[in-house]
Amino acid sequence: MFGIVHFPFFLAAVFLLNVTPGPDTAYIVGRSVAQGRSAGLVSALGISAGCCVHSLACAFGLTALLAASATAFTVIKLVGAIYLIYLGARLLFASRGEPRQAPAEQPQGLAAGRKPLGQLFVQGFWTNVLNPKVVLFFVSFFPQFVSADSDAKALAFLFLGLVFVAMSTVWNSFVAWVAGSVTERLGGKPGVKKWLDRVVGSAFVGLGLKLATAQR
Repeated sequence: MFGIVHFPFFLAAVFLLNVTPGPDTAYIVGRSVAQGRSAGLVSALGISAGCCVHSLACAFGLTALLAASATAFTVIKLVGAIYLIYLGARLLFASRGEPRQAPAEQPQGLAAGRKPLGQLFVQGFWTNVLNPKVVLFFVSFFPQFVSADSDAKALAFLFLGLVFVAMSTVWNSFVAWVAGSVTERLGGKPGVKKWLDRVVGSAFVGLGLKLATAQR
C-alpha cells in the first residue's frame, strides 16, 4: 500500500524506539510525578501532536530541508536544549523553595502549584518539536520503508507517521499511567515528592546539556 515495504520491521523498530528512554519519556514522567496521571496523559498527547508535525514535515519535504541545513539544525538544537534546561531548573528551584507546611495546609499548597492541563500539553508539544534528533530520525528512518519508485510517497510517509504516532501515544500513555500511579501512592510523603522533583529536574537539565552538545 502506497509503496510501503518491510512494514513488520518498521513496527518492530518503532516499538524499540518507544521503549528506549529519551527527552519525551523524561518529560512525561516528570509531569506525572508533579501532578499525577492526568497531567502525564495530557503531556503524552502534546508529544503526539509534536510527532504529527514531524510526520507532516517529512511527507512534504520540510524535514529534509531542515536536516540539510547546518544552521537550522544548530538553532533547533540550542532552542530545544535551552527549553529542557529551563523546565529542569524550574523543577529544581521549586523543590528547594517549597516551605514546610502543616499537614492540613499541604493539599492547598500542592493545588496551588499545579499547572493547567493546556499548558502541559503545549510544553509537551514543544519538547518534541524542538528536538532536532527527532527531525533527523524522521528523515533518515522513514524513507527506508518507502519504495523509491512509489507514486504516492507523501501518502506513504503520512501513513507511517500515523502508525508511529499511534504506537507512541499508547506507550507514552502507559508510562504516564504507571508514573502517576506510583506518585499517588507516595503523595502523602512530601519529602519523597520533593526528591522525585529534584531527580526529574536534574534529568531534564542533563538531557538539555546532552542535546546542546549533540552532533549532526
